[in-house]
Amino acid sequence: MTDEDKINPLFLQLVISLQSAAMYQMGKPVSPISGEVERDLNQAKISIDLLTMLQEKTAGNLKDEEKQILDSAVYNLQMNYIEELELERSNKAGDKNDDKPKSEADPATTENESNETFDNE
Repeated sequence: MTDEDKINPLFLQLVISLQSAAMYQMGKPVSPISGEVERDLNQAKISIDLLTMLQEKTAGNLKDEEKQILDSAVYNLQMNYIEELELERSNKAGDKNDDKPKSEADPATTENESNETFDNE
């Protein structure tokens, strides 16, 4: 493998840095500073958008391995971001239902709540 075939370490560092930032911003790992999960989906979107812009601007100028690393990072981050958005939406929907009286939250569960067994006999 010649030097021209090798992945540029600065390029790799940039991709990994933005990927790691986005993962922390999505609350995936626990913050090493606070010891808590911190989420900022708006910031995560910006980090993902930066990688997407890098992907667009470098199209046709990357080595195959560099392109594969960048494409994989963008794809994985986008999938995780969608997962986090759906989780946030379901949590907000759950919070709204928690604020309502039981009869408004879910009419199906108010009837015979004490009989929550499912006998198929």
